[in-house]
Amino acid sequence: MGVGTAVLIRPRAALILGRVSNLPTVLSNAMAGIALAGIGTLDGMAGGDVVGGVARAAIVLALFYVGGMYLNDAFDAKIDARERPGRPIPKGDASLGAVFAAGLILIALGIALASLSGLEAGLCGGLLAGAILFYDALHKRTAAAPAIMGLCRLLSYVTAAAIAGGGGALAPWMLLGAGGLFCHVVGLTFAARQEAYDRLDTAWPLGVLAVPLAGALWVALGNPAALVLWAALAAATGWALHRLFRRAAGDVPRAVAVLIAAIALYDAVLIAAAGSGAAAPLALAAALCFPLTLALQKVIPGT
Repeated sequence: MGVGTAVLIRPRAALILGRVSNLPTVLSNAMAGIALAGIGTLDGMAGGDVVGGVARAAIVLALFYVGGMYLNDAFDAKIDARERPGRPIPKGDASLGAVFAAGLILIALGIALASLSGLEAGLCGGLLAGAILFYDALHKRTAAAPAIMGLCRLLSYVTAAAIAGGGGALAPWMLLGAGGLFCHVVGLTFAARQEAYDRLDTAWPLGVLAVPLAGALWVALGNPAALVLWAALAAATGWALHRLFRRAAGDVPRAVAVLIAAIALYDAVLIAAAGSGAAAPLALAAALCFPLTLALQKVIPGT
C-alpha cells in the first residue's frame, strides 16, 4: 500500500509509530534533569514532591517524545515507502493524515501541560517542541540532523528541571550533563541514519561518544555507586561500538537500540553523582530503565 491508507491507526501500529519501547529513557531523562537542576532542587523536596515532580516532567516529555516520533514517520512516509516498506504508514496500518494529526495533538498537549508549571517551563517546552518539529521536517535533508536530535534530548533535561520548579534549568551541572547527553545522542543518531542500509560507511563521527563517557567518569570519581553505573555505561557503549565496527548483518540496528537504552545509564551516573538524599533511589530507578528498555525493544522496535 502507499501512504494513503484505509485505516486510521491500528493499535500495534500506534505503539510502533511512537517507539514506546524507548519511553523508559524519557523517564530517566526526567529524573536526571531534576537532579542536575541543583542539589537544592532535590533536598528542598519531600519524597512525595520528588515523585510528583518526576511524574509531571515524565508525562510532558513522553508526550513530546511520542508526538515527535509520530511526526517523524509522517514526514518520512514517502521515503519509507521506498526504503522501509514495513513501517506502519506504507504498510497500510496507519493513515498519513491520522499520524500527522496525532503527532501535532501530542506536541500541543506537551506544551500545554508544561505551561501549567509556569512561564519558564512553558518556554522550555516550546523550545523543545520547536526542535522536534525542526528535526522531523528536515532531518533527511541536512547533515546537521544528529545535532538537532541531540538538542532535543538536551532540552528534555532543561524542560524537566523547569517543570520541577527547581530554578536550576541553566545551572552549571545541568549544562555539563546536558552537553554529554547531547554528544551521546549525536553519536547514536549518526549511526541510526545508516540503519536502513544496515552498514556504517564512515566511523569517525562516532568519536563523539567518548565525550559523555569522559564527562560521566569525571563526575563519578569518588562515588562508588556512580562508578559502578559508569562501568555499565562504558560496557554498553563498548558493545555497541563493537557491533558497529564489525558490520555484520543486523549489527547496526542492534547497536543503535543499545545506545538508545544506554541513555538511561548515563542519566543514572549523573543522578548518583549528585549525591543528595533523594539521589540514590532515583539513580537506581534510572539504571533499571536500561534493562527495561532492552526488554521492551524485543516487543516493540525501538528504531
